[in-house]
Amino acid sequence: QVRLVESGGGLVQAGASLRLSCAASGETLDYYAIGWFRQAPGKEREGISCINVSDGSASYADSVKGRFTISRDNAKNTVYLQMNSLKPEDTAVYYCAAGRSLEAMRDYGLADYWGQGTQVTVSS
Repeated sequence: QVRLVESGGGLVQAGASLRLSCAASGETLDYYAIGWFRQAPGKEREGISCINVSDGSASYADSVKGRFTISRDNAKNTVYLQMNSLKPEDTAVYYCAAGRSLEAMRDYGLADYWGQGTQVTVSS
């Protein structure tokens, strides 16, 4: 059983940066893929980035490519999402998730464990 806790959200102005953290407990993340998803009011959940914790291979949605960077700290059992050049359309609740397959997470949004989410609000 993996418990995921997101933190780092907040209210910022357009162009600012935030770093989200996804801290895991219960199991090591070494054998998992971790994904970041977001959901804005009235919109479907969107997968934005995911990473294989074991080797650091990562993928990004086109909407965030070049602005967001996913990384991991294996020693802290934590995955981060560095978000730069934030835009109002990035406003959403951001969730992290853990699953055994990066491809299943990236292509179908499938995960075994989910965090509770953290709110990111970007004002114009």
